[in-house]
Amino acid sequence: MTRVAAIDCGTNSIRLLVADVDPVKGTLTDLDRRMTIVRLGQDVDRTGRLAPEALERTFAACRAYAAVIEEHGARHLRFVATSASRDAENREDFVRGVRQILGVDPEVITGDQEAEFSFVGATGGLTGRSDLPGPYLVVDIGGGSTEFVVGEDRVRAARSVDIGCVRMTERHLVHGGTVADPPTPAQVAAIRADVEAALDLAERSVPLREARTLVGLAGSVTTVAGIALDLPEYDSTAIHHARVPYARVREITERLLTSTHAERAAIPVLHPGRVDVIGPGALVLLAIMERVGADEVLVSEHDILDGIGWSLA
Repeated sequence: MTRVAAIDCGTNSIRLLVADVDPVKGTLTDLDRRMTIVRLGQDVDRTGRLAPEALERTFAACRAYAAVIEEHGARHLRFVATSASRDAENREDFVRGVRQILGVDPEVITGDQEAEFSFVGATGGLTGRSDLPGPYLVVDIGGGSTEFVVGEDRVRAARSVDIGCVRMTERHLVHGGTVADPPTPAQVAAIRADVEAALDLAERSVPLREARTLVGLAGSVTTVAGIALDLPEYDSTAIHHARVPYARVREITERLLTSTHAERAAIPVLHPGRVDVIGPGALVLLAIMERVGADEVLVSEHDILDGIGWSLA
């Protein structure tokens, strides 16, 4: 058995998993799993650079995670960075900061690598279940990008496209530093047009409609599930492997896109760091379900973090 630590640093959040991995038994046992909203991708779509305040928020989270990793005595650490740091001109500032704090270089992985980690983490334990037949389409809706992976016992095809809850919010809903509250129908239509174009791009290399089970990952999807379950607070155990029907996703998306900031902030399960970006995130999920004709989405709390953890075994 090996004690490992995996860090996934995305556009909106940075997450840590400390786990014991047993390759012989095929088990990954959580010891600590946590998430911090740092919005590393703040303004990257507009400026092409990581903002100093976004870097400092991320480094503060890294310092906290370093203490957790030391407390648990994890022997191996892998730090994976995704969309925002791929896009930024000054990503070396990010690399140097992480190296100084955690002693490892962040791996700025490609979208295809991100997709494969997500697939491995999300589909563990699904193979052979008659109620969840393959092939699987795993969609990881992040802050800056969304990954699409089709496969069963292995990845058949994968593609990353530049649609995510933060990117769509900053591109279409932020004007003069203020987020539209709520978005206008024209703004929602502009987001939808971007998402549809990205789905066209993804479908050139990934057979989206061949999948028989849709698996959704990351904060936008898990938050929609928490709202669908009417949870009084975020509960990962209740959310993991929840099955949310298409009609419920559509209802929730319409509610989020027509509500004010205050109304969204009052939703108990909604993290404060997602209040301004959850509407576009939910719209990405809805558009995917409509494109592939999915009756429901299977929500997974196991994702890229678990895939990174397995890679360290």
